[in-house]
Amino acid sequence: MALLAQGIDYFGEDGFPVTARRVRTEAGGRPSHPHDVTEIDHYHDFCELVLVLGGRGRHVLEGESFSVGAGNVFVVQGQQIHSFREREDLVLVNVMYDPARLPLPAGLLRRLPGYSALFLLEPTFRSAHRFSSRLQLDRKDLGAAEALAERIERESSEARPGHEAVLLGLLVELMAFLSRRYGESDVRESRALLQMGRLISTLEQRYREPWTLEQLARFAHVSRTNLLRIFRQATGKAPIEYLIGLRIEAAKRLLRQSDLGMTEIALETGFGDSNYFARQFRIVTGRTPTAFRRAGRV
Repeated sequence: MALLAQGIDYFGEDGFPVTARRVRTEAGGRPSHPHDVTEIDHYHDFCELVLVLGGRGRHVLEGESFSVGAGNVFVVQGQQIHSFREREDLVLVNVMYDPARLPLPAGLLRRLPGYSALFLLEPTFRSAHRFSSRLQLDRKDLGAAEALAERIERESSEARPGHEAVLLGLLVELMAFLSRRYGESDVRESRALLQMGRLISTLEQRYREPWTLEQLARFAHVSRTNLLRIFRQATGKAPIEYLIGLRIEAAKRLLRQSDLGMTEIALETGFGDSNYFARQFRIVTGRTPTAFRRAGRV
């Protein structure tokens, strides 16, 4: 039976949900830190960004086994059961974070195709790609990533005033750095994920345009059927549903921050007409645009 690794053991009861732990292969299998469950089948109630700094071993994930070595970088999502076996001088840094409790600038991060590919898509398609779509860093970039992880570990342990803001900034910087590097990958499987990442990035920035499902499929170079399947696996939503969500968020900003009329907001956010806008807004938020604006100004 797999063990649940709980965030409270790493972040603390009231701690900010970002930290890092270094794991070494110790003589006799001794743990590297309290609550080190590296060799035990376990899952998390948080996410884990794994940097392989040296050595080699096997990563057992959801019953499948993949070889890992220096420079490998990958994300383990919360409910995925995993462990590391056959460790030979394996050195890891695990950057742990709970996205549900963090004000991550997800919309800005998704403008990086590599972010969607590395953090959303690669964990989903890892088994199908036999781990070949993982991120592989060279020595220089691995050193830069390790330096950021070390700063996260130090800020978390020292907990000086303002450490929460610093930890959030360091995590976002690390995510952006790794996303950029993933965006430069020339591995075939990675390129396929990046193509879908580019679609997500494009929608984040061009949500006002009158996209159709056919246009989105052509942009991603996949069939409509594959687009629907892969996109939902990556985001939890169908492409048009995701697009409407982006438009609604933009409309919320305009309702709060401007005096534009409903027709103007509908046109500005890509809905085309005010009736369609109002109908979709109510479906997504449970309120009319007018009621939302009124509540925001009370």
